[in-house]
Amino acid sequence: MSDAKQREFDLDAVRTDGWFERIGEGIGSFQALCEIIGERFFAFSIIVGARITALTVDRRNPDLSLVDFVVGLGEAEDGLEPQRLTLADFRRRLVGALLVEDDKPAPEPTRETEIEVIQLYIGVRYLLLAPLYGYSLRNLQIDDDGAQLVVLHDGVEETHDLDAFRFRIRALVREELERVASGSRSAIDLSKVTEAEAAALRKEWTKVVQLLGSWPAPLAIFLRTPEGQLLTPDARALIAKGLGLLGSACVHLGEVEQAEEVFRIGIQYAQEGVAAADLFRRLGEALLQNDRPGEAIGPLRRALAFGGAPADVMPPLARSFLRRRKWVAAYACLRDALEAGVSERELADELRQVEGALGVALTGWKAKLVESKVGS
Repeated sequence: MSDAKQREFDLDAVRTDGWFERIGEGIGSFQALCEIIGERFFAFSIIVGARITALTVDRRNPDLSLVDFVVGLGEAEDGLEPQRLTLADFRRRLVGALLVEDDKPAPEPTRETEIEVIQLYIGVRYLLLAPLYGYSLRNLQIDDDGAQLVVLHDGVEETHDLDAFRFRIRALVREELERVASGSRSAIDLSKVTEAEAAALRKEWTKVVQLLGSWPAPLAIFLRTPEGQLLTPDARALIAKGLGLLGSACVHLGEVEQAEEVFRIGIQYAQEGVAAADLFRRLGEALLQNDRPGEAIGPLRRALAFGGAPADVMPPLARSFLRRRKWVAAYACLRDALEAGVSERELADELRQVEGALGVALTGWKAKLVESKVGS
């Protein structure tokens, strides 16, 4: 075949590897948007020109979170009409826009310097979508039989017919939507607990909510069904653990009332034992953080009754008594915490408050305690 019938174009000038990550470096809320919307869906929004202006997150059902956005290159006040969709509908809108095929054929490039012509011939959306799925475009070959792309896919060289490559990319985009839709249908996926626990250790509270935020509503109903009543103890404990992680994430994100509701549902699943103790402790700490120390005392005592570790429960219980000005009870809890191995430095502020409030009475009691030990 002669050179006139076969042309090759190096794609270094049009390759877009890493474009999404580079954009992320200039967006302060990049990580949060990726976690809430989904990393690839956020990339899709940039590709189709949908600029997100606001998010109203529904932590109980993330799919019902509201996305405010405008479509175009200017500002909303420049005449672009703002739109609002639920997150599920927003994702469907993005995928629908990406799957629309361009009816107008692009002219074939004739020289490597025709960068814009090459971009339009391959398709700008495909140039941007390919790196999201591990494809790095290297070479374009055009002959009488059509066009072929030479790509690296996760480091392995592959050759694809251009139309077939576009079809493959569209299929991957479609699968992205099917995957998240399937995840919504099976909201109670117990395998997510391990992932949520890892996220909690990294203090990625938004990620924990993303993984488990859809649990409370169906679980509150499920427990009253015959299937819910037949759950094994292990399944109950795992559900309780997941709800404990979710509740704590809500506390850290400032949604204490939501956290209380989550903890109370979790306690119904835990019933008793260490799982219940952990949830009662978390509930007590949430109430304390919400300036309700009197209400926190009961759950924290229940945590101890169900076998909670004194080193974990006694400090927040002592702080609850302190806030209620129950000095003797607070001091007793602080002593138990110290005996359980909590460092005196960690409790220094609380000890100073108690000693200042009890004053001479505490000093006298300590002296008598020393005398009794010496006498014995």
